[in-house]
Amino acid sequence: MSRMACAALRNRIMTANAAAALIASGSTVGLSGFTGSGYPKAVPMALAARIEAEHAAGNPFRIRVWTGASTGPELDGALAKADGIEFRLPYNSDPTAREKINRGEMEYFDMHLSQVAPMAWQGFLGPLDTAVVEVAGIRANGSLIPSSSVGNNKTWLDRADQIILEVNSWQNAALEGMHDIYYGTALPPHRVPIPLIRPDDRIGEAYFRVDPAKIVAIVETEAPDRNLPFAAPDAAAHAIAGHLIEFFRHEVARGRLPASLLPLQSGVGNIANAVLTGLVWGPFDDMTSYTEVIQDGMLDLLDSGKLRIASATAFSLSPAAATRLNTNMATYRDKMILRPQEISNHPELIRRLGCLAMNGLIEADIYGNVNSTHIMGSRIQNGIGGSGDFARNAYVSIFMTPSTAKGGNISAIVPQASHVDHISQDVQVLVTEQGLADLRGLSPKQRAQIIIENCAHPDFRPALADYYRRAREGSYGQQSPSLPGEALSWHQRFLDTGTMRF
Repeated sequence: MSRMACAALRNRIMTANAAAALIASGSTVGLSGFTGSGYPKAVPMALAARIEAEHAAGNPFRIRVWTGASTGPELDGALAKADGIEFRLPYNSDPTAREKINRGEMEYFDMHLSQVAPMAWQGFLGPLDTAVVEVAGIRANGSLIPSSSVGNNKTWLDRADQIILEVNSWQNAALEGMHDIYYGTALPPHRVPIPLIRPDDRIGEAYFRVDPAKIVAIVETEAPDRNLPFAAPDAAAHAIAGHLIEFFRHEVARGRLPASLLPLQSGVGNIANAVLTGLVWGPFDDMTSYTEVIQDGMLDLLDSGKLRIASATAFSLSPAAATRLNTNMATYRDKMILRPQEISNHPELIRRLGCLAMNGLIEADIYGNVNSTHIMGSRIQNGIGGSGDFARNAYVSIFMTPSTAKGGNISAIVPQASHVDHISQDVQVLVTEQGLADLRGLSPKQRAQIIIENCAHPDFRPALADYYRRAREGSYGQQSPSLPGEALSWHQRFLDTGTMRF
């Protein structure tokens, strides 16, 4: 059934190929999408086919791509395979795009997600030529029903010279009314406080405003979001969840957290999802969430009655959870709010609400510095995403990871992080399946001892302890004792031999 209720815009309905023909080589294109939800599917595929044909004819054709965060294979994957992206921001998880970035064939600006919309408005990123945005419908008055992610769509619609809409009837019609699109942000010196006091506050509108004169094409689609399954929690994930629940229980008992905790933020991934699911069996009730994405564990918490409200900017669900959501969308609609990412990730709101931030990592060093983006210090994996927005401003900043990777051959706890995304001052709690290190109020040397003792895998503790002892003896300074050349040789050892075992 058509979701096109605006009669005045029906003459702009066309095929994806015709819409893609309206995008020029060398232009900047803002596309919807956040963690595989709410991204356009048809126009990027048509554009990728056009780019391949242009390349075959000897005509260079590449564009600059802005999104909310990661998208799906029909967007990042198709355009990257066609060699159609010259520049990408702010986050990527597509394997083909990742390889091009790491080979130096695609420029990539990895940035905090809360900063994208303000930076676009400030003009630092240059003009936005075209917006390609998926919506769940167009109302009779021309306003747009948002899709399964909000991301930066409000900004793309406002800033773009021309707009292409994909109206996706696969998206559940009951999404209407779930969104809270706030139009009160402004640049300095005209900024005012954002009037959001609690995670369940609604401060905006349920729809996107749009200038109908800028809409040059409308493509009707019926295509699912990219929904990938989460791995079943393993013993390490269950142990990490157990350590965190015990930590929260302890903080409640000490009076540092209320019995209902504070608003939860959780990064995307199997470990984070296992922690959320673990909270179903915890002692905490009437919880709230102020986060980026609603994933399977959030649905479990809502279904259990333990979680009262989940505020985010997008979904990131397994196929089974997506089916559950779509089947019961009308029920979930009153328990969820989807906002622009400049609001869901806003540093001032995160700090004022007092979020409990739980994010993953690639490696952490013995002083608590965290690398969440790079392998061997130079090879980008995905990006920082929103972890920096939350880690620096959270009431409690928590990072979690299994203590080893690559089948136990590499330690996630290292003498010195090969790349630092989150400095030690932004890391308050570190958790592995081995245990939890509460780093609040500790000096670097005190941190090193508790991280090695509580978080490192037993196979690597002796080598880490030996390194720390020798660093205390031979370091230039004693605030954060280090032997730089030797510390980074841990990474070189894995590169050379495939193992960090000593």
